[in-house]
Amino acid sequence: MFIDKILEFNPDILGLSALLTTTMTEMRDVISGLEARQLRHRVKVMVGGAPVSPEFAHDIGADGYAHNAVEAVKLARALLARTAEAGAPVPVAGAVSRTAR
Repeated sequence: MFIDKILEFNPDILGLSALLTTTMTEMRDVISGLEARQLRHRVKVMVGGAPVSPEFAHDIGADGYAHNAVEAVKLARALLARTAEAGAPVPVAGAVSRTAR
């Protein structure tokens, strides 16, 4: 479903939130689905929610993690700025380095 909406709306950012640990696996599945459909490069993925951590965000291949809504806005702006600057790194608390893997 998320993947169909990525194709329909062509967003710059996809935000995923989990309130229970049992729903966290869906975040990984969405990112894997984007990769399988060769759409991962088209959208930045941000994750958050009570059970989510920066380490989990890194492990599933998210572009960033935010602890709350205010941090999510800061992260979104930084991710968009990074995209606009053709990959120049933007230091942001919560940003997950995808090159560190």
